[in-house]
Amino acid sequence: MRIVVNYDLCEGNARCVQVAPTVFRVDDEDKLHLLLASPDEGLREAVETAAAICPRQALTIVEDQ
Repeated sequence: MRIVVNYDLCEGNARCVQVAPTVFRVDDEDKLHLLLASPDEGLREAVETAAAICPRQALTIVEDQ
């Protein structure tokens, strides 16, 4: 799986960081950073939750081919 962030939608609310802090980080300027763009399957549940709770729906999970 790969995570795609729509930075035009992202407001840096950090909800994703709350559920997947090993994958996402928001800096002091409220800019989202992906720590793992392609996390392993063990993080799938956390990443799916992060995408689901994003207030702006700025996170998309793309399945690797």
